Amino acid sequence: MTEEREAAGSVPAAAVERTAASAPLLSREQAILAFNRRVLAQAEREDVPLLERLRYITIVSSNMDEFFEIRFADVLEGSGAAGSMRELDTVAASAHELIDAQYALFNERVMPALAAAGIRIVNHAERNESQRRWVAHFFEQQVRPLLVPVGLDPAHPFPLVANKTLNFIARLAGRDAFGRENQIAIVKVPRVLPRVIRLPDGMCAPGEQGFVLLSSVIRAHLGTLFPGRTVEAFSQFRVTRDSDLDLDEDEVTNLRQALRTGLTTRHFGQAIRLEVVASCPAELADFLLEQFALPDAALYRVNGPVNLVRLAQLIDQADERHEPPWLRFAPLEPAWPEARLPRESSIFERLRDHGDVLLHHPFESFEPVLAFLREAVHDPDVLAIKQTIYRTGADSALMELLLEAARRGKEVAVVVELKARFDEEANINWAEQLEAVGAQVVYGIVGLKTHAKLLLVTRREPAGLRRYLHLSTGNYNTRTARLYTDLGLLSADPELAADADAVFHQIASQTRLRTLKQLLSAPFQMHRRLMALIGRVGDAAREGRPARIVVKCNALTEPALIEALVAAGRSGARIDLVVRGACLLPPGVPGLSENIHVRSTVGRFLEHTRVLYFRWGEDDDDEALYLSSADWMGRNMFGRIELAWPVRDAAMRQRVIDECLVPYLHDQLDAWELSSEGGYRRVAGGGPSAQQALMQRYGRT
Repeated sequence: MTEEREAAGSVPAAAVERTAASAPLLSREQAILAFNRRVLAQAEREDVPLLERLRYITIVSSNMDEFFEIRFADVLEGSGAAGSMRELDTVAASAHELIDAQYALFNERVMPALAAAGIRIVNHAERNESQRRWVAHFFEQQVRPLLVPVGLDPAHPFPLVANKTLNFIARLAGRDAFGRENQIAIVKVPRVLPRVIRLPDGMCAPGEQGFVLLSSVIRAHLGTLFPGRTVEAFSQFRVTRDSDLDLDEDEVTNLRQALRTGLTTRHFGQAIRLEVVASCPAELADFLLEQFALPDAALYRVNGPVNLVRLAQLIDQADERHEPPWLRFAPLEPAWPEARLPRESSIFERLRDHGDVLLHHPFESFEPVLAFLREAVHDPDVLAIKQTIYRTGADSALMELLLEAARRGKEVAVVVELKARFDEEANINWAEQLEAVGAQVVYGIVGLKTHAKLLLVTRREPAGLRRYLHLSTGNYNTRTARLYTDLGLLSADPELAADADAVFHQIASQTRLRTLKQLLSAPFQMHRRLMALIGRVGDAAREGRPARIVVKCNALTEPALIEALVAAGRSGARIDLVVRGACLLPPGVPGLSENIHVRSTVGRFLEHTRVLYFRWGEDDDDEALYLSSADWMGRNMFGRIELAWPVRDAAMRQRVIDECLVPYLHDQLDAWELSSEGGYRRVAGGGPSAQQALMQRYGRT
């Protein structure tokens, strides 16, 4: 395995450096920040419903939390050299700029627009007498009993503050009950308290919905926590910590137990960022920086709540208006593919007798996947079920079906990826439940995350054993299946099924993978095959034949693939890249990447589909189209178990092109174009977005 991986990645990583000599490249961290600027731009759009504009702001906050917890923490670890320190300063400055823009948009445009629409966050100064009485009663009954203010002294040192929790710091005048002048107190706010509280309707003006923030409730009553003393100054604060679980898997004998242990300490990793309100006195901010051992650049003064993510609770609680303009996107009812998969028919019979079924989420329902597994669970002729699990969530109908299958005596084998970041605890819990009912649980291969999405069912039939499978570009998660664009394939193709079984066998037994007939598997032949396909297109271009590459993925950062694309483009191939997130290849550079165009789509749904199209001639056989679980990143090609599979049916291939590629190349609403200098420009042509076109095609809003 090691030799093959090294051979596949043997093209020098200097590709990006050589490209950078001709055009400035974004670092990966700068590319991530650029993506968040594109998400934030959605909150500026007046054609987006108001609560959805607020949702985009909360999404940026969530993304930035992860950026500091994972990416920025990695930058800090490597910031010893002078060049690395300059990069750190540049990234930090860009992060400050983005967060300042986020709060300006929140305060100056989105919240005033929501207030005009009758949805108001009422701060203490704006509350009338009846509202203040209600808030005071809420504080006494629901909040105060859970707060434990800590006055700091030698016997009460600075408390351990967990990652991303709401806290208050206060400077107190006067003496405590024991006659001492300890000035600083800390109040930690439990996570169990709601961050957004709706006021009773009778306390607001007719037609208005009023909300108060928990931070405002505590702020208004902070003084009551310190009877006999005066609060001279105070601030909310929040610390973001390094949250990556760093395990030496070669030294771990029980990965599950090691991860459980790591989860208990994750909330108290190295401090990375400190957020305080803009009005926080300098001496309190300096005191906090000292306690967390942070430099001045790690301080973020924000003009509002220190955690905008929690305002998603307001979006959930707010009532929709009875007339336009609507406050939310119209609900999307995913379509059941009745023509290809009649609802009342057996899915096994349909796949065996009529061929594959392609599902396009969220425009088409994820329910057929659950129905496929449900039929397998209840069919007495089904003998075995094998599945990979990456992110399925803490509440999963799919996992409940796997548990039921094991209880019914079927052979259930599940590859659970315990290292799926921020889903570790949920996956450990599912793994333990599966083992408790007799399922065989495998945790993948040391050093490699299992990111492939695969479900395989073995059934006894008159002609012998037959296998049915589901492959997907996305996770087995019913919630994200309504929010992410993904493709899934239901199939009874014997070659695909045999390949899938071989992949399962290899993950469980860690033996050498036999030659696959259809699937491409990382970290084995996927990278090498993609390089060969790109090279084949480049050869066709040099020979004057039609040469075309279209790739839709979430990130493009792998150096050898970037160099291969640049080489094919210089040979004359026409290349379009639809990359939602980080893309390190600068398009349109004269003499280098003139034939390469890069777009990013940021719309209502998170673009998650990976589609790879290659053409190297005029004949029908001179093209290939793959769907994949893998992005074009080094970690996907060499550090994960990933799959890609070909779409061989001509009609299905055309459908993928028509739905997943063409609309995104012509999107004039949600699309951004990457320039040769590394900046993004919104495409503004007034036409429909790709996502809108697909919703209209399926007609289910």
